[in-house]
Amino acid sequence: MRRVLGITKALSDESRLRALMALRGGELCLCQLIELLELAPSTVSKHLTILQDARLVERRKQGRWAYYRLAGDAAPREVRQAIDWVLASLQETSAARADAVKLERVRRSDLEELAACYRV
Repeated sequence: MRRVLGITKALSDESRLRALMALRGGELCLCQLIELLELAPSTVSKHLTILQDARLVERRKQGRWAYYRLAGDAAPREVRQAIDWVLASLQETSAARADAVKLERVRRSDLEELAACYRV
């Protein structure tokens, strides 16, 4: 029951759904997700932590970069089903199409340039 509650909580926010949709095309750096979602770095980090806690996304660190991807085949069945449902349900929405266009530009951007404005 807890796992399902965690999944439904994670799916109850538009920004988190947008992040999941963005990750359908493969792994993204945190700075790319910040650029796409146009939210504060701390807000995007919090959203991704909620998705990670629900096991919907996986995180890896490479040097100073944090990368996120959709949960893989080793994820629990209900997690994989939730991801499949979200992707199928939202793929044709205008928001998903707009994000896909913006994501093409973001993916071509240099990570150093994207992250430059977030450094203190």
